[in-house]
Amino acid sequence: MLLCGMEKAAEYRVFKHLRKKGILRPKELKPLGVRQETLWRLYKRGKLERIGRGVYGLPDRAVSEQHSLAQAAKMVPHGVGCLLTALRFHNLTTQSPSEIWMAIDRKARLPKTSGHPPIRFHRFSGKALTRGVEQHVVDGVPVKVYGVAKTVVDCFKYRNKIGLDVALEALREAWRERRATSRELWRYAEVCRVANVMRPYLESLA
Repeated sequence: MLLCGMEKAAEYRVFKHLRKKGILRPKELKPLGVRQETLWRLYKRGKLERIGRGVYGLPDRAVSEQHSLAQAAKMVPHGVGCLLTALRFHNLTTQSPSEIWMAIDRKARLPKTSGHPPIRFHRFSGKALTRGVEQHVVDGVPVKVYGVAKTVVDCFKYRNKIGLDVALEALREAWRERRATSRELWRYAEVCRVANVMRPYLESLA
């Protein structure tokens, strides 16, 4: 009877964590005082759903449009949503990428993921990696994503991968909606070493 009560208490802590955070990884069990067996038992009983490699959630959980980004951030907490994913996050493009585009350090080991959601990694370094990062919370999960101005500049830097038309669309939308200033764009253009590339487009906005 005592064991049954302890199991129910452990399950309660798991559900409470999930209602608050949205997603749970096994390494988060220890601080909760919950054993791995409890997580597995709940999964086998259909009380939890495995939504990625080592990532669990409630089957009836409400999710946002950006839920895939939250899953990716849970699996790769040091990664930063970038390029097409950041554009979509900020509603600066009509495109809907099938992968999560994530920036990681040039020297970092390539993370192992489950393939759900699919993640495309891009190697950034120095200030181009660390500047312009914003912290958001998506479905209870802390998410890192580049801000509007930094994302626009990154699109010009990687225009050969995403297309110049996408970069120009992002620039026009950010400027039209007043979500990035000329000063911010110039600053990040210098950080990413694309000031000369962006100069004619930025000057045309003045």
